[in-house]
Amino acid sequence: MSPTQLRVMRDELQRFLLPYRFGLQEVGTKIDILRDEFLYLHDYNPIEHVSSRVKTPDSLVEKIARKGVDPDFAAIRAHITDIAGVRITTSFTADAYRLFDLLTAQDDITVRRVKDYIAHPKPNGYKSLHAIVGVPVFLSTGPVEVPVEVQFRTIAMDFWASLEHKIYYKYARQVPPELLAELKDAAQSAALLDARMERLHRELHGGQRQLEAGTDDRVVVV
Repeated sequence: MSPTQLRVMRDELQRFLLPYRFGLQEVGTKIDILRDEFLYLHDYNPIEHVSSRVKTPDSLVEKIARKGVDPDFAAIRAHITDIAGVRITTSFTADAYRLFDLLTAQDDITVRRVKDYIAHPKPNGYKSLHAIVGVPVFLSTGPVEVPVEVQFRTIAMDFWASLEHKIYYKYARQVPPELLAELKDAAQSAALLDARMERLHRELHGGQRQLEAGTDDRVVVV
């Protein structure tokens, strides 16, 4: 392949990824506003940390191959919905649901899909709330709705997930069974710590949190 052809491919990929960068900025601004409001107007800020990323070309290619998606932009756009991603780390499990509700209540946010791994943890013990939301991006050619994955998880579970990722990377995803068992036990310990710290937080602030069923597995602060 000639240098000219490589440059054309690079430019096409950059153009493809650009709306995802803009969508990430839109969601990031909404989260920043919520964080600043809690910081300056309330006595408690549920947002501990926010990180975001657009998948690198290498990461995108690896996922395309793993999912068996046709390597054309239309198919990628239709089947890969986590190209842009935001992770919100919260102090407590209840905060994950609260922030999800506040973000998705905004008129220009469309909820495309929700996976509640808090109510229904993964087999390895991972607990988090994942949502794919659509956010409008206004380009010179007109508005486009861009999917952004937003993950909500506690400090304890974020630490666990970071360690799990490093272990899977070290072992090229072929993790020994005994280490997998240790990881699952650690995830359960993290969940117990989350529950204990949340009870202490409720006692300290005298608040009540109520679990609702279903999507509906939400925690509402009253």
